[in-house]
Amino acid sequence: MPGMPRLYLVRHARPEATFSQAADGGLDRTGLEQAESVADRLAPLGPMDIVISPLRRTRETAAPLERRWARSGRIDPGVGEIPSPMSDPAARGEWLRRIMEGRWRDVEPGLHAWRRSVIATLAALPNASVVFSHFVAINVAVGEATGDERVAVFSPDHCSVTVIDLADGTLRLVERGAEAATRVL
Repeated sequence: MPGMPRLYLVRHARPEATFSQAADGGLDRTGLEQAESVADRLAPLGPMDIVISPLRRTRETAAPLERRWARSGRIDPGVGEIPSPMSDPAARGEWLRRIMEGRWRDVEPGLHAWRRSVIATLAALPNASVVFSHFVAINVAVGEATGDERVAVFSPDHCSVTVIDLADGTLRLVERGAEAATRVL
């Protein structure tokens, strides 16, 4: 459909530490290579808007595409990581494992607000965009687009690209990104 913004949701590349090990780690060597590879894949589609979660792993994943398109991305907490109620990495990992096994109706109220914010942020993007984000946030988009209430609808691999179209503020799934048995925690 002409004029319908298309979103390319990119899960960050492989970090040097998982969610249960560090709050804001950067990419490891493989992750840096993955970021270059996804930039090569996406570069011919643009330039277009770039939206980036505030965390270091997403900023480092976006950097090669920003260089190729000679434009800076916009940092937006609306596509950020799921907010954890604790700072201890091990406790945070256990908490996330429990959350990801359930449905949105069963999570604490604060997470409902975060989920609504992710959906609203994506639905409000006026132009075709590449969005560098996280496992659960991408699952929020896919769940919204498909009517699936599970917190973890699928397992997007590092640097997978999930394609969503926006139609009158509604998210419509075009293509799920590559899945893998990636360690999220």
